[in-house]
Amino acid sequence: MLNAKLKNYLLLHLIVFIWGFTAILGALISLDAIPLVWFRMSLAAVFIGIYVAFKRLNLRVSKKLLTTLIIAGGVIALHWITFFMAIKVSNVSVTLATISTGAFFTAFLEPIFYKRKMVWYEIMFGLIVIAGLYIIFNVGAQYKLGILLALVSALLSAIFSLINGKLVQKLDSTVIGFYEISSGVLLITLYLLFNGEFSLEYFQLSTSDWMYMLLLSSVCTAFAIVASVKVMKLISPYTVMLTINLEPIYGIFLAYLIFGDAEKMSEGFYVGGAVILATVLANGILKNTLKRKTAISQDK
Repeated sequence: MLNAKLKNYLLLHLIVFIWGFTAILGALISLDAIPLVWFRMSLAAVFIGIYVAFKRLNLRVSKKLLTTLIIAGGVIALHWITFFMAIKVSNVSVTLATISTGAFFTAFLEPIFYKRKMVWYEIMFGLIVIAGLYIIFNVGAQYKLGILLALVSALLSAIFSLINGKLVQKLDSTVIGFYEISSGVLLITLYLLFNGEFSLEYFQLSTSDWMYMLLLSSVCTAFAIVASVKVMKLISPYTVMLTINLEPIYGIFLAYLIFGDAEKMSEGFYVGGAVILATVLANGILKNTLKRKTAISQDK
């Protein structure tokens, strides 16, 4: 029998694998990015709403927190839209390699959000990440638009995580997810209504698109959000962070298995991607080491 800690660690890897598979589904679904995200968030809101009702969670929040949740919902909607746009105009490998820069956007924005000084190694690692991106840009010139969209998506992901870092101290994580996804649906719906894009044809998806969409919204969104909340309560944030950095590796490997030569990149691309991923991992390891040393010195 597996012990509880090992079960949760395996569950964490499953969640990260699922997140990597999200990019694959984005490439398989024939819809453009905006309708894709609208369907994903709409169905996910229903699934999470059912879970909230089953658990009888209290959805009451203050007006101030509701405003923040709506803003966060808009940010995550834009993050997913630019993420899927990047996949559509480039490919899964380019998008996932570039979006792994989100950790460094977080590192540079965190001092602003939490009013602390930037530390020297974050600047150093940030410069190395820029070097990795420069390599990818040079070897993948035809994917420039995809890289730029993925960078915007990574920035939005960083902003979203920093907003949630404050919200999670005040609200249940599942309640946060419900409001954010529902807000994202509402904002995209208003955009579509304003542009007159809603019609009967909008809902006429192919059978394969419906199957992929249900998988994307239920397993890759609703389940992943609820399961990740459970895991993060039982596994250290450091372990969670390091494991999440495996997402682009899982995703790029799956993309090559499924799409074959369409995802095969030059050696230079993999060098640039490896530089970014290695730097992200080194940043996490160094941060954890310094925190432990600080904690030990304070105990003394």
